Amino acid sequence: MKLSLNKSIAAGVLMSLGLIGTTHAAECIAPANPGGGWDFTCRTIGKIMHDIGAVDKPVQVTNMAGGGGGLAYGHVVNERSDDADLIVAASSATATRLAQNAYAGMTADQVRFVGAIGADPGVIVVAADSEFKDLGQLLDAIKADPGSVAFAGGSAVGGFDHLKPLMLLQRVGFDDITKVKYIGVDGGADAITQTIGGFTQVMTGDMSEIVGFLKSGEIRALAVLTEERVPGFDDIPTAKEQGFDVVAVNWRGLYIPKGVSDDTFNMWAERLQKVADSAEWQEAMVANGLAPFTKVGGDFQGYIDQVVGEVRQLSKDIGVIQ
Repeated sequence: MKLSLNKSIAAGVLMSLGLIGTTHAAECIAPANPGGGWDFTCRTIGKIMHDIGAVDKPVQVTNMAGGGGGLAYGHVVNERSDDADLIVAASSATATRLAQNAYAGMTADQVRFVGAIGADPGVIVVAADSEFKDLGQLLDAIKADPGSVAFAGGSAVGGFDHLKPLMLLQRVGFDDITKVKYIGVDGGADAITQTIGGFTQVMTGDMSEIVGFLKSGEIRALAVLTEERVPGFDDIPTAKEQGFDVVAVNWRGLYIPKGVSDDTFNMWAERLQKVADSAEWQEAMVANGLAPFTKVGGDFQGYIDQVVGEVRQLSKDIGVIQ
């Protein structure tokens, strides 16, 4: 009994010092099918956490597609509200959906946002054999005949992927958004497949979702929605340099259940910061076209609240919500 008690005390001390990991393997929920941005976030961050010793067991990834992330969000809020071993991939799309009340009345304060450690540049993509050679040609075609062009994106209607082409069209004086055709699917990989297959003419998404398809030559990127061209993808022009002043990046990060302790929140924040500081993550960002964007810990929820407010107003301005 004495030996068992001493072991228990020692384990508790080690845990408090962060010298041992959780008893169970952590789980990361990717709220989309394999191959998309949320899947990338879970698999890449989870792998690096284990590789650098931030967790002592491999992070298990669960794909839970549905409702533009709403299925996973509801699952966490309603069924896993105090699970200290659970992390969930999140992004600007998550904040957008919450801003538009798209998760069945759920709000951003029902979970705890741990942080973001990279920004995924928005992209506008067509199939390799598309008639559209640049962004201006595409936008002109939509202005002339809105029904002739359909976009596919990994977010639901009114989500972040949907907002990107709407912002571009605003810049050319086209504001009748009800005529812009958009199909929301579960993840960027599905959106690209729709476009390559000819079911839609354009994919609107993020850089990390298209890298493999770019390398295989199946698609062509008309524009990246950043201030400057992305290192490693210097042949893709920005929308700004083509005359359309739109910057739209999708931060990549995590949230956890609201009911966990502050110690658990701080533990995950420290783990995420370790990933952000690692050489492995720097390599992953370059390989996948991510830009540096690090906001980790207690101030990130405030950032999310600000973003939700801004997106809600933008969505009202363009008529997506009332």
